[in-house]
Amino acid sequence: MPDLLLELFSEEIPARMQRKAADELKSLVTNALVDSGLPYEGAKAFATPRRLALHVAGVPAGSAAKREERKGPRVGAPEKAVEGFLRGAGLASIEDATIRNDPKKGDFYVAVIEKPGRSAIDIIAEFMPGILRGFPWPKSMRWGTTPTRWVRPLHSIVATFGPETEEPDVVPFEFDGIASGQTTRGHRFLADEAFDVRRFDDYATGLEKHKVVLDSDRRKEIILNDAKDRALALGLDLVEDPGLLDEVAGLVEWPVVLTGSFDEAFLEIPDECIQLTIRVNQKCFVLKNPTTGRLANRFVLVSNIQADDGGKLIVAGNEKVIRARLADARFFWDTDLKSSLSDNLPRLADVKFHEKLGSVGARVKRLVSLSAELAPIVGADALKARRAAELAKADLVSNMVFEFPELQGLMGRYYATAQGEDASVAIAIEEHYKPQGPSDSVPTDPVAVSVALAEKLDLLAGFWAIDEKPTGSKDPFALRRAALGVIRIVLENDLRISLQKVLLKAHVEREVQRFSTFMNCNHAKCFVSNVSQSGESFSGNGQAFEEVVERFDGTKDEFIWEVDVYDFDGGPPYAELGDNSEPIKVMKCLDYSEDLLSFFGDRLKVHLKDEGARHDLIDAVFALDGQDDLLMVVKRVEALGSFVSSDDGANLLAGYKRAVNILKAEEKKDGVPVTGRPHSDHFQEQAEIDLAAAIDAARAEAAGAVAGENFEGAMEALSKLRAPVDRFFEDILVNAEEPALRMNRLQLLAEIRDATHVVADFSRVAG
Repeated sequence: MPDLLLELFSEEIPARMQRKAADELKSLVTNALVDSGLPYEGAKAFATPRRLALHVAGVPAGSAAKREERKGPRVGAPEKAVEGFLRGAGLASIEDATIRNDPKKGDFYVAVIEKPGRSAIDIIAEFMPGILRGFPWPKSMRWGTTPTRWVRPLHSIVATFGPETEEPDVVPFEFDGIASGQTTRGHRFLADEAFDVRRFDDYATGLEKHKVVLDSDRRKEIILNDAKDRALALGLDLVEDPGLLDEVAGLVEWPVVLTGSFDEAFLEIPDECIQLTIRVNQKCFVLKNPTTGRLANRFVLVSNIQADDGGKLIVAGNEKVIRARLADARFFWDTDLKSSLSDNLPRLADVKFHEKLGSVGARVKRLVSLSAELAPIVGADALKARRAAELAKADLVSNMVFEFPELQGLMGRYYATAQGEDASVAIAIEEHYKPQGPSDSVPTDPVAVSVALAEKLDLLAGFWAIDEKPTGSKDPFALRRAALGVIRIVLENDLRISLQKVLLKAHVEREVQRFSTFMNCNHAKCFVSNVSQSGESFSGNGQAFEEVVERFDGTKDEFIWEVDVYDFDGGPPYAELGDNSEPIKVMKCLDYSEDLLSFFGDRLKVHLKDEGARHDLIDAVFALDGQDDLLMVVKRVEALGSFVSSDDGANLLAGYKRAVNILKAEEKKDGVPVTGRPHSDHFQEQAEIDLAAAIDAARAEAAGAVAGENFEGAMEALSKLRAPVDRFFEDILVNAEEPALRMNRLQLLAEIRDATHVVADFSRVAG
């Protein structure tokens, strides 16, 4: 079968756009082929700095003829209905239509439309200009006087079609003055002559002869292997960088690997600074000493030409630029070391975090307080946690991080270590951003864990308070990532944390700070004059705001404070917030924390589903009230999964669903829910008596096991209900004629439902 070859030859395409553009070309062309009735056997796209290419194999020579019947109005229908039918079917008169008979509906018109097959070349020539005009480049440009838009000026188009055994034809089309043909060009500097191509095999071979490696994966393989060989010859190891390898492969058509060096004195700079400087400015790889694990003063560069001097001039030019850039990096490093991280803290007040959430300096104060709250929960030293949180953002105003934002946190660790901070504090400064993705590690040092949790919880609480939640696919502040980060930190460190309490504290901390800002005072503290829970007021008795939060049990509908702002030591108030300052006076932090807790639940479902947990089991556990301890939720889901996969669990689940279905039907019929305990004096059969006793025993045992966080034991207790439930449904007629007996048995079914809900909501379990 014929093959299609396309090439779009232009000026240099940005490396970051090449792979996606090749995939887009493949998708657009193959979809158009299929839509036109031209199925294909296979397709592969390619990209180099100067060309996009596509090879589609096994394309039919033409589309098949089609015969279509279109049903029209009945015979004798109004004239306008007939005219509309003729226009839609493309018929000149009603005499061209066929009359069919339907025994029920009578005679009606049918248009038989014959669509002849078309040549594949004609079809391709027809749709290609539209694909090129609407090509989805992230950025495009115009040049000359033509309206043509492409990522860079387009020079030529190759489009050939034909079988392997014959001379292919050129697919004739034009894209804004550029006519398709079969001529392309080789490497810009090494073989810049034009040559003709027929099909893909001689196209790829011809490019190779003209110093162009068409396949980007092969260019990457050449670069990586040659770089490793060069490093091995020097007794060094290549520091692999997949992202840089992708980028460099998109910058060259004929990769030539060379090595250069720089002054050893620059090795005093942290390795990460050296690597990033060389990577960002010169797109070069660094090498390391396998003995010390530190970087060596050598680098690997990739040229796009084979120079007559073996690349000496190219290497010298790169060495000159790298020497200047490393000198800048050393200046940044030396300058930053002249001052401590603590000296940077006042400058954070001038760095805006968010228009509605204040400065980075204000956020640091919240992190300090929240980290100290979390420290005893995660087993960290509270003083070290406070110190780490205080310094966590200090490197943001350093010279090195200003130049290379990617080094935030890491440079803070270097500076903290250099100025003699505790090792845990230094580690926490670097790791409090972690994890930044599913493949990133989580902090394990307790101090780092406390600050990392504070960082993410404050971020979430703040953006929830200003109603900047993720919507659909939009999440500009990476709040989903922050929530998943909290989940991973908690689960991978086996932490017991009441999320609702911690989130409430985060909201309270932000509100306390907001009051202080409102009062234009750096030493204010909030005291509660009145508290309202679910509409019932009681005096705060001058308690500190945070102390009243401890009284909150997490089950009330609403928690509102009326607050006065006092001097730090409890002296006379700076001012009392009157009725005219309602937004400041009344706070509803609970609304934020409850909604945010629901968001965590959704994120945990995603995380557990990725880990292989059943979605219905997660829903069954989350349906219970007060599930804010992530570790216990996971343990409960695991125990529930093991239970329902056992014979006892599966049979009890079936009995539960049967009981619930009967209850739903009867409650709907009666119009009232079934409530109350069954009366033992109404039991008439031994199966009823045995089930009631088994439910009481299983419920008590399961509740005790749940209280002791022994979820496997709770499931085992419920498993004892299997036999009495089965026997009950075998021996007992629930809908007895006597109303009192019927209600008593329905109440017994409700007992089955309520007993299982001690562990999970079984109605949400599939099966």
